[in-house]
Amino acid sequence: MNVAVGLARLGHAVQFLGRYGKDNFGQMASGHLADNSVLNPLPPDDSPTSTATALLDETGSATYTFELEWELDQLLERMPTLLQGSSLIHTGSIATMLQPGASTVLTAVEHARPTATISYDPNCRPTIITDAEYAREQAEKFVPLADVVKASDEDLHWLYPDRSVEESARAWLESGPAIVVVTRGGDAPWGLCKSGHSTAAIPEVEIVDTVGAGDSFMSALLAAIVDRELDGSGRRERLHQIGTGELRAILESAATAAAITVSRAGANPPSRSELRKHLSS
Repeated sequence: MNVAVGLARLGHAVQFLGRYGKDNFGQMASGHLADNSVLNPLPPDDSPTSTATALLDETGSATYTFELEWELDQLLERMPTLLQGSSLIHTGSIATMLQPGASTVLTAVEHARPTATISYDPNCRPTIITDAEYAREQAEKFVPLADVVKASDEDLHWLYPDRSVEESARAWLESGPAIVVVTRGGDAPWGLCKSGHSTAAIPEVEIVDTVGAGDSFMSALLAAIVDRELDGSGRRERLHQIGTGELRAILESAATAAAITVSRAGANPPSRSELRKHLSS
């Protein structure tokens, strides 16, 4: 949902395919999507809305506790109609790890890949999916199907403790994606493409909290790809030929969006005009 809202605020037509209940949290979620012009074609179901409760430490960094219900039978039933015409599909994190919904998501990605760019962010949650071997197996189902992959250095350390982050990122790139990006907390994000690697500086801001920073980075990364008309399976070859200079510009846009988000409370990604203003300053 955060990535969908981030993309919508950056000027793109987006739909959210996920589940939520008929309770107050579900009404908040559907209202938030509507307020940000995100299409939401799946109605609420009878289960409780999944929640993540954030606990902030003295630096503004968040840890989370979760209450989760993850089935997506409605998507399975209406998949051809709901995915028709989409030029980019993004998924990741708990959605691709927690069963039974994770299997539905994999089916959706396989269905969409012949026509759409696929984006994936493992965004590992070891407090929920505690088995690193299982999480690694799940990630390795999605990475070869993806054109764009974003992971944190913490994700890659946890999934592959016996090799460096750089080695893991290169192995993922070799398995199929056009771009693999690694975020490194307060350090500059680093990205790989077939022509080489790039980094981008993070603007200095006063941190309020880190909630939604990764999702804001992801949405701006994808928006920059769409803005360059590199989305859709018909442009897959062009995306795979991206150069390091263009990758650096994409990373700068994503890092700036994340910096704006951490400078204010909550998962509050920037608008297109805000991002442009910060990039030009």
